[in-house]
Amino acid sequence: MAHRNPSIGFVLTTLVLLATVCDAQLSSKFYDSTCPNALSTIRTVIRTAVSKERRIAASLIRLHFHDCFVQGCDASILLDDSSSIESEKTALQNVNSVRGFNVIDQAKTEVEKVCPGTVSCADILAVAARDASFAVGGPSWTVKLGRRDSTTASKSEATSDLPLFTDDLDTLISRFEKKGLTARDMVTLSGAHTIGQAQCFTFRGRIYNNASDIDAGFASTRQRGCPLVVSEDNDKKLAALDLVTPNSFDNNYFKNLIQKKGLLHSDQVLFSGGSTDSIVSEYSKNPTTFKSDFAAAMIKMGDIQPLTGSAGIIRNICSSIN
Repeated sequence: MAHRNPSIGFVLTTLVLLATVCDAQLSSKFYDSTCPNALSTIRTVIRTAVSKERRIAASLIRLHFHDCFVQGCDASILLDDSSSIESEKTALQNVNSVRGFNVIDQAKTEVEKVCPGTVSCADILAVAARDASFAVGGPSWTVKLGRRDSTTASKSEATSDLPLFTDDLDTLISRFEKKGLTARDMVTLSGAHTIGQAQCFTFRGRIYNNASDIDAGFASTRQRGCPLVVSEDNDKKLAALDLVTPNSFDNNYFKNLIQKKGLLHSDQVLFSGGSTDSIVSEYSKNPTTFKSDFAAAMIKMGDIQPLTGSAGIIRNICSSIN
């Protein structure tokens, strides 16, 4: 009769317990007793912001995404430059494009009025993304809470890890896999582009190169809003990533890709004869599946390396550790 090594069982049990404890530290009920009005306070700020400018919804979802991909979901993206911090805001993928900081600051200000020093900026980012999605017809989901805020930022990690509009499919898949997300999660989360906008310099090359992976009529239409001549003003001209229903969270983004009407190179590669074509096709036909998968992927993304327990701090002001 084989004898079981008790030390192996102990190690396995310890690992399971550690994983369980780590996961259990995030809970949708985290503020139920310490700040019961936290979520409703944040929701009011987000609804007001979206009612003034629907574009801000996509910006808030992207802000949470760009936070979680660098050091985990720790609100490091909100920190400004200081003597000890090189801000992630100035990384190539963020500079002059990531926005919504003022909305997060407003939410933090309002939450501080009802529960001083209690709710983290990292959790506000997560809740704001959910509320922004729902405000423009997207899915809602239960946000797990209990993240704490970092005291550091990493411009270098933002530069190396955040997706670029020039990325090919394999690069995109590997970037997401590095964060524990699958290729399907990547396609799902890219669907948030259905309410997003892009600056001319990010898609100029694509709409003027007469390539086989772009619809000629679509390219011609987009050229009218994005001149070939490079200048500071032209580079910043905005265009909706989804021309059909730019203000609604729906599955038209995926329908556009099938018609070779993806605005960014990194969008169109999702439907270009590669491994993710079938996922794009599925979402183009099943908006309900897309929305439910999007909610699940956002929850999964929100679990990336949170600071919990005694790690990190609760910042009084989201842009500073002081």
